[in-house]
Amino acid sequence: MIEVCTGDITELDVDAIVNAANPSLLGGGGVDGAIHRAAGPELRAFNKGLGGCPTGEARLSPGFHLPARYVISTVGPVWQDGHHREPELLENAYRNSLELAQQHDIRSIAFPAISAGVYGYPLISAADIAVSVMRCYESQFDLILACCFSQSVADVYEDALERIVSCAG
Repeated sequence: MIEVCTGDITELDVDAIVNAANPSLLGGGGVDGAIHRAAGPELRAFNKGLGGCPTGEARLSPGFHLPARYVISTVGPVWQDGHHREPELLENAYRNSLELAQQHDIRSIAFPAISAGVYGYPLISAADIAVSVMRCYESQFDLILACCFSQSVADVYEDALERIVSCAG
């Protein structure tokens, strides 16, 4: 099942939350900074040992002080013009996060709007990619949650859920 909510991803009681991280995995602004603050300094210390994360890939960390057991950090692409593999890299960020979750028996997972904030990815396109990938995995999870920071972003994700009804594969 795929659902959309608004709120603070750091407060969700799910198996894993996804962090829209930068390649260092050591914290930053936006959702990345919020997750690091809520998880505590242990997340940064743990992530130092991971050696970073290339765009489109994902890494697993314990949730430390979060309600979620795990943090899956992924690096989305910075929007340039749509001709620098941005759609492929964003799809990979979602797909690799879900694949990593499956490898660790994670049954519920929450995503922020990866790359749609300071990385500048156009929101409608980002939501379409997110929902398309989520549809391919929805039968393998109890819950896939798109956690949006505002109602206007949630509305875009709800529209994508209505339009994209099956895995495009």
